[in-house]
Amino acid sequence: MHTDARTLDNGTLIEGDICIVGAGAAGISMALEWKDTPYKVILLEGGGFDLEAEMQALYRAENIGRHYYALEAARWHVFGGTTGHWGGFCSPYDPIDFKKRDWVPHSGWPIERKDLDPYYARAQQVVGIGPPEYWNADHWAQQDPRRAQLPFDQERVWTKMWQFCTTQPEARFGSYYRDAIVGAENIHLYTYGNVCNIEANEPVSQVEGLQVRCLNGKEHQVRARYYVLACGAIQNARLLLSSNSQASAGLGNDHDLVGRFFMEHLEVHVAYLLLPALVPLKLYGLNLLEVIEHFDRSRGELALSESLQREHRLLNCTASLSPVPESEKLTSMFDTWQEYDAGAKFLDRFYKAYAAYQQGEGKQIDPTQLKEVRLRTRSEPAPNPDSRILLSEEKDALGVPRVKLNWQLTEFDKRSMRKTYEVLGQEAGRSGVGRVRLRDWLQEEDDTTWPDYLSGGWHHMGTARMHDNPQEGVVDANCKIHGLGNLYVAGSAAFTTGGAANPTLTLIALSLRLSDHLKDKMG
Repeated sequence: MHTDARTLDNGTLIEGDICIVGAGAAGISMALEWKDTPYKVILLEGGGFDLEAEMQALYRAENIGRHYYALEAARWHVFGGTTGHWGGFCSPYDPIDFKKRDWVPHSGWPIERKDLDPYYARAQQVVGIGPPEYWNADHWAQQDPRRAQLPFDQERVWTKMWQFCTTQPEARFGSYYRDAIVGAENIHLYTYGNVCNIEANEPVSQVEGLQVRCLNGKEHQVRARYYVLACGAIQNARLLLSSNSQASAGLGNDHDLVGRFFMEHLEVHVAYLLLPALVPLKLYGLNLLEVIEHFDRSRGELALSESLQREHRLLNCTASLSPVPESEKLTSMFDTWQEYDAGAKFLDRFYKAYAAYQQGEGKQIDPTQLKEVRLRTRSEPAPNPDSRILLSEEKDALGVPRVKLNWQLTEFDKRSMRKTYEVLGQEAGRSGVGRVRLRDWLQEEDDTTWPDYLSGGWHHMGTARMHDNPQEGVVDANCKIHGLGNLYVAGSAAFTTGGAANPTLTLIALSLRLSDHLKDKMG
């Protein structure tokens, strides 16, 4: 069922069993789990079904840290959330990502990879990608010898697989799942209903209700047994911090952790791989359009084994392969994604290029004829408490304090990246694969600066991190906020560390796990 919150009588009371705040990948995945159950599910979405400038303006923020995307461009305030410009890249996190690593400060989740494995399988169905064997690179070589792995020692350098749902409708949650949500009798979707305050009881141990405001001036109340914040790592933190009438530092923030440990993957061109002979490279998806068209929609990236990461005390990262262009001009996506509809324009250009590709237009890449490829990294960020979300003195059109983003990196981030590619070069030589040549900005060991073309993946993580100890995390292993009996956080805000994979598949898996937990609580 669907209701435009702007059309309700002012002061309407909305009641249900569970209230999910945010209809993006996490919120929609959770809501679908409750479809056709005896429980009334309230799904609150601050935007409508289409991208609108006035709704995106609510996400405008002040940047006081490193250069970054404009936040009104990086996140979509709309039904379907940021899946509206999602690239559709899927890969699970590695077992090491969940472990406590003594060389990575603040690492260690209270759950293990095996705890998420059954939920990864379910998450793969949500986004429409293949079965677990598709994560094994050997599977693809068995299907097609031209998709063989590069001849590294697989115990030291392995090929991590990605699957793509870019051209499948499941990638766009807003369009693909709209009818299922709107048509469900027990799921009550309210659009244009922005949660502006969380109200707790007097001892601040339970949430009693939510205040919802609309841009037309109307206000409503929401009451439920359980509440789930699923509006993204930045907006989850913003809502908790600004709900400070009963707890001066904000809800769940007794230990000043809400908003801290903001993480983003580092994405940047770092090196070249020089091959001594022509080798099959089809597995590594050098022509992305061809990969997306191919029935399996898969691509491999190079990664160091857990043993090598431990030996050299490294952060986790992967290296994707791409052709070296005739004219190489590198720019940061931070500079090109500053308008609120930048993601929509990017998708439009992508699909036009895809249509041209299908018509046989444009230069085609033969991955069997390349002897030099460019290496681009996607690196796990070191968890950093000084990288954080704060509240601004400025308020948005609904009277909610805006965000101040202070994204920070550490010397460890760059030191680990440089050492990773040094080790990769050693392994390439030892295995006879070729040679790795670092780009100039990464060659000096003591240089801690970053190139002006450093980019990120639009992957916001960590602002309500998971830890069993309330002095080290905001939520527990079940994503419940410490000290509040019925308030939960869904999505990548709960991530303790960032891993090297895109977070969407993992945040959906974690949301499905939370949904099962709440069903047990409901009895």
